[in-house]
Amino acid sequence: MSLQSSGRWLASVEFCRACSALSSNGAAMTIRTTPRVLSIAGTDPSGGAGIQADLKSIAANGGYGMAAVTALVAQNTQGVRSVHTPPASFLTEQLTAVSDDVCIDAVKIGMLGDSEVIGTVGRWLAEVSPAVVVLDPVMVATSGDRLLAAEAEEALRLLLNQAHLVTPNLPELAVLLGAAPAADWQEALAQGRELSRRHGVMVLVKGGHLPAEDCPDALVDVNGRLAGEVVEFRSGRVRTKNTHGTGCSLSAAMATVQARTGDWTESLKEVKEWLFGALVRADELEVGKGSGPIHHFHQHTPRPADRFSTEVWERTAGIRAEIMELDFVRQLAAGTLSEAQFGYYLAQDARYLNGYSRALARASALAPTEQEQLFWAKSAHNCIEVEAQLHREWLAGRGVQSEQGPVTKAYVDHLLAVSAAGSYAELVAAVVPCYWLYAHVGGELYDRYKSAGAAGHPYGAWIETYADEEFAEATRQAVAIMDAAAQQLPEQERERMMAAFEHSARYELHFFDAPRLYA
Repeated sequence: MSLQSSGRWLASVEFCRACSALSSNGAAMTIRTTPRVLSIAGTDPSGGAGIQADLKSIAANGGYGMAAVTALVAQNTQGVRSVHTPPASFLTEQLTAVSDDVCIDAVKIGMLGDSEVIGTVGRWLAEVSPAVVVLDPVMVATSGDRLLAAEAEEALRLLLNQAHLVTPNLPELAVLLGAAPAADWQEALAQGRELSRRHGVMVLVKGGHLPAEDCPDALVDVNGRLAGEVVEFRSGRVRTKNTHGTGCSLSAAMATVQARTGDWTESLKEVKEWLFGALVRADELEVGKGSGPIHHFHQHTPRPADRFSTEVWERTAGIRAEIMELDFVRQLAAGTLSEAQFGYYLAQDARYLNGYSRALARASALAPTEQEQLFWAKSAHNCIEVEAQLHREWLAGRGVQSEQGPVTKAYVDHLLAVSAAGSYAELVAAVVPCYWLYAHVGGELYDRYKSAGAAGHPYGAWIETYADEEFAEATRQAVAIMDAAAQQLPEQERERMMAAFEHSARYELHFFDAPRLYA
């Protein structure tokens, strides 16, 4: 560092200490209604993670966001392509430029990359002493890929001593301790206690990587700064693939809210509620082809209650819950389903697809636009030539033959009756559940299958098809067409659409349960 830059650094330190003296007397954070929060992290040009996610999280939680860039990352919702790390001296310039001028109420630290960058941040923290420092130790991606050089891991461990809160995922928690990843929640909490003991830091232990139906998070501190060593909050697990940047967003939100409340427990409660809503509504954004971002500003964006799909999805929530509790679904995910039941299911589905394709062809004939006409025609073709082929390949050689079952017949009769007598909007509502519920149940099945371990699963190849992005995109298009068809319809016609959708959804439930009754 040059003598000139060293002088600016010291001037910056004195300025921030003066701010701290004026605004930090133990209750200072509670009077900052709009805390000034600095994010030190890498970039994400697709906007879902890193600096971009941090700034959204800070704003969404009532803060004023600032940023110092540690790395330029070429990435999108499908993965990282390359990383460029600017010189550490330039990071120093960024940090001092901010702290020369602005009193910083909280700091969130994300991707650091290498030992030199970590050292730069550590020296700056030691001099400036921000009132709130939240460290998200970006070391291991959700995919399992290592994001930090091995020689830099020890430097990052030392940086923990300068943080107030650290927010590792479970693989990162294990790396910080030099241990194997926790297999269950109790082991995760034990690892959190050990990390807190070693470094004198509070630990946010996150249960998102565990294969459980709920999603626990807990503040863990063995140093007496909480009401107990563990303060735990639980929420339901949100079934969405759009979780890109969740860890970045959580840590930035914690830094912001803590600077407003001064209470870590209250901060986690508030942030967890915000993050749950951001995940619940993530699918509305429709950003990218991979794991899309969460909806940071969901609380400021009116829920599309006037959309037909929102209303009908909420009205059929009980049916979806019943489907996921069926023995067929549970055993299929676990790989314990009998081959006889699976064979019956595929044979019936092959027969169903023949009738379903006729309903789709009728929708194509009634479609008011060329785009919708082409969509339904292509879907009808796929039923016969693509999806049915998957069934035939599995059934071939197994000698599985089955007459059309009563549930299959009733479901097809329902679709054909709506095709013959119903309006285009009513027919669309009747055919969409086969897309939407199939995608929903398939996603749940795929998650359970992957959590249980895919190796040796007898139906693995079939379940893998549920991860197909092309089908997910077709489902989104079908739902959008349904919403368009429902717009400006009289209430009576919307109710007929609703009834058609609910009847089909109920038939989907019976269809999944039929192998238990008839195989």
